Amino acid sequence: MTVCYEDFTPGEIVSYGARTITREEITAFATLYDPQPMHLDEAATANTMLGGLAASGWHTICILMRLNVDHMLKDSASMGAPGVKEVKWLKPVRPGDTLSVRRTTLEARLSQSRPDMGFVGFLFELLNQKGEVVMTQENVMMIGRRGTGDAHVS
Repeated sequence: MTVCYEDFTPGEIVSYGARTITREEITAFATLYDPQPMHLDEAATANTMLGGLAASGWHTICILMRLNVDHMLKDSASMGAPGVKEVKWLKPVRPGDTLSVRRTTLEARLSQSRPDMGFVGFLFELLNQKGEVVMTQENVMMIGRRGTGDAHVS
């Protein structure tokens, strides 16, 4: 069954995912998209505020997106998002960290102009294996409503 607008209740907290990050993944992403020393070279970053190799924040956002797709969006009536309200990088993501998501539904409101959808506000927290929040993202998603004639919503 497809997850629709009606399935999200403000105040609901759901946890999912477990993805272990490797050194090779960190440096491969950095080589392509964020080639700064703190994402590429252990020795160069040892004496910086990060104190060692750390994943790019943009890599961390991509990991959150992947976990959201795998555990929520692929089985939902998602219709996209108008943007991201806020992102905060709180702790470095290191090789060997295992990341998971804690999703809090902040709000749910019907669209005034499109009766086939609603807007759902979320706080996504990305946690490491110690339960520490390494990143937060707050945004609103457009999600299809059940029974509005949209063929992809069951």
